[in-house]
Amino acid sequence: MPYVITEACIGTKDASCVSVCPVDCIYEADSQYFINPDECIDCGACEPECPVEAIYADDAVPDTMRKYIAINRDFSDKHNQ
Repeated sequence: MPYVITEACIGTKDASCVSVCPVDCIYEADSQYFINPDECIDCGACEPECPVEAIYADDAVPDTMRKYIAINRDFSDKHNQ
């Protein structure tokens, strides 16, 4: 999983990350956006665009937010079905 969107996105959904993604791998759900790890090319364009600093490289996700790695994966798995 290259990049992960975490809890700061919940309820905010600014969409700045969506507009800069060159491969359109960021999807909107009810409460937040998610990055599809199978489509992400690991370019990092989304991370600095997030105004609430909700996006992290998978190896930089803070310990308190590590559950969002699985949440992003689960959303993507359901979206790909």
